[in-house]
Amino acid sequence: MGKRGPKPKGKVKIKWSPMFAYGIGLMVSDGNLSPDGRHIVFTSKDIELITLFQKAFGIDGHIGRKSSGALKEKKYYVAQFSDVLFYKFLLSIGLMPNKSKVIGEIAIPDEYFFSFLLGSFDGDGCTYSYFDPRWKSSFMFYTVFVSASKEHILWIQKEVFKRLAIKGHITGGAKIQFFQLKYAKADSLLLLRAMYTTVDTPCLMRKRLKIEEMLSTIAERL
Repeated sequence: MGKRGPKPKGKVKIKWSPMFAYGIGLMVSDGNLSPDGRHIVFTSKDIELITLFQKAFGIDGHIGRKSSGALKEKKYYVAQFSDVLFYKFLLSIGLMPNKSKVIGEIAIPDEYFFSFLLGSFDGDGCTYSYFDPRWKSSFMFYTVFVSASKEHILWIQKEVFKRLAIKGHITGGAKIQFFQLKYAKADSLLLLRAMYTTVDTPCLMRKRLKIEEMLSTIAERL
């Protein structure tokens, strides 16, 4: 019997923490598992998100640039690394190659769910607000999660309801290529405070600042 080769060593320390869970949220939103079974790729227009992604998993590698579709301008930043053990771990919790339309539940420890959700929000979510002209001084604001997979967006809705007893509502369908889960006003505020637990919560700062400005309109804070 021949000698066995050395066991593969992972670059990523697989240990749950708020930062690690946040990184998993980024992976679910804007990450990709290569079909080769070893490469993990994360793409974003925000260099800050690339930096947060690398910090979440303890990766300090080259950051590339790429274009999208027929566009020649390289507007996107790319972080890529090889780690077979971490790749297999991501498969075990619910990620897969070409996940966009088929991803469903993700196995996140309960205490880290909102850290994960913030990563997902920073990757693919948004907030928006406006004054409703139908009512005097009626300021409306929404927190939105987006996914091409209905199963995944339904899972998020279920998990949020289990913890905060708020339902939100889902839009999208056959003629729309993605689904949106929206939370309005009081529910939105409750959800935002669950995600942004401290002043130094790891997050995409431009989104946090936008939220803080939005809430200041109604004299509220995170």
